[in-house]
Amino acid sequence: MALLKIHEPGQTPLPHEDERQLAVGIDLGTTNSVVAISNDEKPEVLRDKSGGTAIVPSVVYYGEGADPVVGEAARDQINSHADRVVSSVKRLMGRGLADVKSIAGTLPYHVEVPSEEATQSGEPMMVRLNVGDRVLTPVEVSADILRALRARAEESLEKPVEKAVITVPAYFDDGARTATKDAAKLAGIEVLRLVNEPTAAALAYGLDNGAEGLYAVYDLGGGTFDISLLKMQKGVFQVKATGGDTALGGDDFDHAIAEHLLAERKDSGTVDSLDASDAKRLLQTARKVKEALTGADSTDITVSLGGADSTHTVTRATFEAMIAKLILRTITITEQVLDDADILADDVKGVVLVGGSTRVPAVRKAVAELFEQEPLSNIDPDEVVALGAALQAEALTGGSDNLLLDVTPLSLGLETMGGIVEKVIDRNTPIPVAKAQEFTTYQDGQSAMMIHVVQGEREMVDQCRSLARFALTGIPSMAAGAARIKVTFNVDADGLLTVSAREETTGTEQEVAVKPTYGINEIDMANMLRESMMHAREDMEMRLLTEARVEARRNILAVQAAINVDRPLLERQDEDNIMAAIAKLEAAMSGEDRDLINQQAEALEDASRPFAEARMDSRIRQALAGRNVDQVNEFGS
Repeated sequence: MALLKIHEPGQTPLPHEDERQLAVGIDLGTTNSVVAISNDEKPEVLRDKSGGTAIVPSVVYYGEGADPVVGEAARDQINSHADRVVSSVKRLMGRGLADVKSIAGTLPYHVEVPSEEATQSGEPMMVRLNVGDRVLTPVEVSADILRALRARAEESLEKPVEKAVITVPAYFDDGARTATKDAAKLAGIEVLRLVNEPTAAALAYGLDNGAEGLYAVYDLGGGTFDISLLKMQKGVFQVKATGGDTALGGDDFDHAIAEHLLAERKDSGTVDSLDASDAKRLLQTARKVKEALTGADSTDITVSLGGADSTHTVTRATFEAMIAKLILRTITITEQVLDDADILADDVKGVVLVGGSTRVPAVRKAVAELFEQEPLSNIDPDEVVALGAALQAEALTGGSDNLLLDVTPLSLGLETMGGIVEKVIDRNTPIPVAKAQEFTTYQDGQSAMMIHVVQGEREMVDQCRSLARFALTGIPSMAAGAARIKVTFNVDADGLLTVSAREETTGTEQEVAVKPTYGINEIDMANMLRESMMHAREDMEMRLLTEARVEARRNILAVQAAINVDRPLLERQDEDNIMAAIAKLEAAMSGEDRDLINQQAEALEDASRPFAEARMDSRIRQALAGRNVDQVNEFGS
C-alpha cells in the first residue's frame, strides 16, 4: 500500500508547482557570459561546481573529434591550440559582408567571407569560421556557449531549463537580434524576450530597491561604452534615451598603460620590436597594472619582452593622467544623451554602473561628479546584467507584475518621392509599438507602389540604411492622390520589425518581416546618430529643396495632363505663357535655389489660371445643359 503525504494547514503546495518550467536570465557577452535565476524577485547568479566564479569566458575550443569545450578550459588551450579556439564571436553576430571584411583581419581566427553572389536557399550566406577541421557559423559558436550556460543552470538547479531571457547590446539591430535568437534555438532554449543590456542592469537595481524614478545606466565594458536613461514608474520600466561609443572601453585603458611601459623601456635604452605574442603578453601585463591600481595607490611590475626584463612603478595618479581623455569622452557622450532627452543631471535619482571597467576609481569619480551623487555599486558590475535578465524571466513566467519597455535605437521609415525619408517610428520610441501612416499615388492610373523601408536619422534615403523593399500591386486605376495606402510598422518586444501595406479600397495587402541576414556595424550605428546631429541643418535644407522639386514636378504633370484633355479650351497666348512658365520652372528645378523654384511654381499657377477658369466654366455649362430655371435653382440649393 502506497503512503499518502499530508501537510500542515496552510503549507500544501500548489498543484503541479514542481512541474513548472524554469526560466533563467543569460548575459551572453563578448568576453564573458553569466547565467542567473530569480525566485520571489530575489535574483542570484549560478556558479560552477565549486561554488566559485559565476563568469563563463565566451571562448570555445573545438578539439579533433571531440565535443566543444567552453569557458576557462577553452581559454587554457589558446597557447597550445590557437587555431581551434574561438573567442569574441559576438562581434560577428548579424554582421554584413562589408562589416566582416573590415574586421576579419583583427580576429584571432580565420574568417571565411562569402562572395557577394554566394547564396544558400536564396538568402545571402553567413560568414564561416575555419576552426581546425571544422567550418562553423557565428550562430553555431554562440549556440555552443549557450548550451554550456544551460548545462550549468540545469546542474545547479537540478531541473530542466528550456526558457530564458537573453540580453543584447542596446545597438544590436534586427540582424544581430535574429542571429541571437537563432543561436538560442540551436541550443534548445526558447527565448522569452531579448532585453537590452543597460536596461537589464537598471531593472536589477530598480526592482531590488523597490524605487521609482529616473535612472542612468553607465555601461563601460572592455570594448564598448553605453549610456541609457530609464524611468521606473508604477511597475513599468521605460527607456527614455540611449547613446554610446562602440569603440571605447577598458581595452583602451590597457593600451594606454602598454604604451606607457614601452615608452619607459625606450627611455632606458631598450628598443622593442613586438610580434603578436609579445603584444598579447604586454597587454596582459597592462591589465594586471590596471586591476592592481583599483585598490592600491601604486604597483610594481616586471615587463619581459625580447629577452630583456624591465621593472616599472606605476602610480594611480600616472594611470589616471593616461586615461583622462578617454573618461572625458564618456562624460561628453553622457551629457549629450541628457540634452537629447531634455533631462538635467539633477533629475536622475540613481546611477547604475555596469561593466568591469567601472571598477576604475577615476571612472567612478567622474560619474559621481557629473550626477552629483555616488553611483549605485552594491551589485557586482559583471553580474548585474544577468541578474536583471533573471528578474525579467521571472516576470514573464508569472512571478512578477513588473513590465519592461525598451526603445528603438534608430528611427524607422520609408522612402517617398524624391528620395525623401518619411519617419514612421522615431528613435527612442518604446517597444513593442505599432504605427501606421497613409500614403497615396503620385501619377494618374498608378497600379503599383514600391515600399522601401529604411533606418536612420538623416532626411534623405541615400544617407540612411536600407532594410527591405517590397511591391504593393493591384492598386485600382485612379487619379493621382486618390488612392489610400496604409503602411503599418510593427516592432515587437524583441525589437524585430514587420512592415505591411494595404490599399484601403480593394483590401489588397502585402507584408514583409524585416529579417536581414546582414547587420549594421555597431560603429556605423553610432556614427549615424552623430552625423544626424552634425548635418541636421543641411539635411533639412536638402529635404525642403527636394520637396519643392517634387511638388513642382507634380504641378507640371497636372497642367500637361489637363492640356491633353482640354486643349480646344486653351487660347494660343495662354498656351505660350504656360509653356514659358514650365520651361522656367524646370530650369529652376535643376538648380539649388528653393525660393526660386517656389517663385516659378507660383508663376506657372498664375499663367495657367485663365485655362483653369475656362475648364471650370466648361464643366459648369455641361452640368447645366438642358435644365430649366426651376431645375437650375434646385441644383444650386
